[in-house]
Amino acid sequence: MRERLLNYNTAIREAIEQSIKKNKKIILMGLGVDDPKGVFGTTLNLHKTFKNNVFDLPTAENAFTGIGLGLSISGFKPILVHQRVEFSLLSVEQIINQISKWYFMSAGKVNVPMVIRLIIGKGWGQGPQHAQSLEAIFSHIPGLKVVCPSNAYDAKGLLISSILDPNPVIFFEHRWLHDTKSHVPKKYYKDEIGKSKKIKNGKDLTIISYSYSTIEVLKATKILNKLNIFPDVIDLKTLRPLDDKIFLRSAKTTKNVLIVDNGIIKNGISAEVSAIISEKINSKIKIKRIGVVDSPIPSSITLAKHCYPDMQKILEVAMEMLSKKNLIKKIPKRRTNIDQPDESFEGPF
Repeated sequence: MRERLLNYNTAIREAIEQSIKKNKKIILMGLGVDDPKGVFGTTLNLHKTFKNNVFDLPTAENAFTGIGLGLSISGFKPILVHQRVEFSLLSVEQIINQISKWYFMSAGKVNVPMVIRLIIGKGWGQGPQHAQSLEAIFSHIPGLKVVCPSNAYDAKGLLISSILDPNPVIFFEHRWLHDTKSHVPKKYYKDEIGKSKKIKNGKDLTIISYSYSTIEVLKATKILNKLNIFPDVIDLKTLRPLDDKIFLRSAKTTKNVLIVDNGIIKNGISAEVSAIISEKINSKIKIKRIGVVDSPIPSSITLAKHCYPDMQKILEVAMEMLSKKNLIKKIPKRRTNIDQPDESFEGPF
């Protein structure tokens, strides 16, 4: 029997609910966790069920991140939520210079079992300050784990594993994933942090992605398959620690690698993946990277639509790599809607 279909945001909520039921030391906290929309549905009404475990906090990100650290080293397991990744920048010192380092500075005697949920925005004119994908910054920091699930099944399992982890985990969610559906078991289950996954089998090309970029890759793959082009599609899932086994094996076979970055490619995740392939594979591999433009994201729809890697761009680069540019003419040009993934999407907040 197939599992029930569940939205990504509901899977996040279910992971938190099941975890608190098992461990009353878990504290969910953040700005708006008790509001009517419940942080895009991910915390909806949890404050009513767990009155002693769910706390709305004021707009003082640095202060409440410090509170989270204090709770962590005092025997609690906080889940801290920022409705935009940019809000966490006000608490960078706490995250990078404190939370990530306590275990090391205490010679392994003090753990910081803390989850920080960071939500990436896009569209609706959110512009330079609310539409950034900053996972590469946190992936650079020893002592942090960084996960970026692309579907509801992985989101639930990885969040449960993040909560159970004895040390800090940065949990990235893309806003446009919240309404996507996957088959998700009702049971409490874990998904191992630090494992990538092959989600499509092919022989012509290796496409590597994570987070929302995986959705665009899968759209492009459907069209490529119709043209008798069959890529290996690999979802990284976790950015730190980064599992290279599957994509290295695939790259050795296909000799063509396209990396679709969810953020800016300069000094980003795709740069790291590209470097690993170049260093560990002796034979000649063709590598291309696409990602967000190297510029602040404009609020204008007209400009913003050129800033993100989408299905059309993936198709064009893939065919160019395979010397099949002639096939591009056979594909009607379609650009992803920059303001909403589909008509059911109801705005950034």
